Amino acid sequence: MPTTRFTFPGHSGDALAARLDMPEGPHLATALMAHCFTCGKDIAASRRIAARLAAQGIAVLRFDFTGLGHSGGEFENTSFTSNVADLVSAAQTLSERGMAPSLLIGHSLGGAAVLRAAEQIGSAKAVVTLGAPFDPEHVIHNFGNALDTIAAEGVGEVNLGGRPVRIGQGFVEDVRAENLAADIASLNKALLVLHAPRDAVVGIENATQIFVAAKHPKSFVTLDKADHLVSRAEDAEYAADVIASWVARYLDLSPPAPPIGAPEGVTRVSEADPDGFLQDVMAGPKHHVAADEPLSYGGTDRGLTPYQFLAAGLGACTSMTIRMYARRKKWPLTHVSVDVTHNRVHAQDAGIDIGPLDHFTRSITLEGPLDADQRNRLLEIADKCPVHRSLEAGAKITTQLTEVAQAEPA
Repeated sequence: MPTTRFTFPGHSGDALAARLDMPEGPHLATALMAHCFTCGKDIAASRRIAARLAAQGIAVLRFDFTGLGHSGGEFENTSFTSNVADLVSAAQTLSERGMAPSLLIGHSLGGAAVLRAAEQIGSAKAVVTLGAPFDPEHVIHNFGNALDTIAAEGVGEVNLGGRPVRIGQGFVEDVRAENLAADIASLNKALLVLHAPRDAVVGIENATQIFVAAKHPKSFVTLDKADHLVSRAEDAEYAADVIASWVARYLDLSPPAPPIGAPEGVTRVSEADPDGFLQDVMAGPKHHVAADEPLSYGGTDRGLTPYQFLAAGLGACTSMTIRMYARRKKWPLTHVSVDVTHNRVHAQDAGIDIGPLDHFTRSITLEGPLDADQRNRLLEIADKCPVHRSLEAGAKITTQLTEVAQAEPA
């Protein structure tokens, strides 16, 4: 995943640290992501979601708000309003690069911020919130006794997630004055609300309030057992898959024309987990599946194995070929199913002296009032399936190395 790091001026002119994750293939859209309260752009959930979206053709810009992470400025002097201004500055920076964001994604208080900022980002057509509060004031429930200190001294130290953070009175007053109901009602953009029923930081009722306040088009998807930070890899990957599938209904994710000699376009396989074997498989912007290995082979069993993909190709091609023939003949075939299994057998068992051989067993079920001759003919037609022929005849594979600029480390 090619990555560019740069800075841009935030609401007060301080340099904000940004990371732009680009697709390895065609760039189909751009997303702007806002992290959770005091977290930073490199939190695990943001990294994982950005990586999966980039694998599906969507560039993602994530940045540290003023005073956080690698960005300049003093966090104690910021507010919810300044966070929104930082988001607008980030969108402007993307626009200047010719990558105006069409998708806004916000996590926790960042979700509230994108709901407020959306009106000021004209290029945005869709908004996604993860674990977002309906009322920004919700965040100060975690400040405890520090609120008295903040009120008395103008600034106080709050322990958030096991680390001290200095919060100013301006922030407290700002979030107390905020009300997002009108912003949500007038969003005029597609909205996806993602929330975990067991979120112990921002309760699920917040998702209900956001959803009810919004006008259509709107969608709500639960993140099941995820925590507020979406810290588990499988939860972040699920969220990214849902976002990519959902947003395709609202953004034009048309890829460029396929290269000459590849009428079906490019099938791109990108590593999704360098510590395991999980792969993102993309065939254009609309078709995404995962490949993996079983747990017993060191994988995480989150996708089909490579040989299962081969079996699926053979089964699908067989069914399509049979259906095409029966349709042309106007035969009463009501349903086709094909079961395919794969094994390795000794070549001499097949009468060939070339070593181990791949053996695919194909069981075809034909439903409908077909006579014996029709069934036998359809069975013969199955052997004329193009994938069947390719597997039997073998294929020529040409391998070449693509030179790319060295990507920056994660």
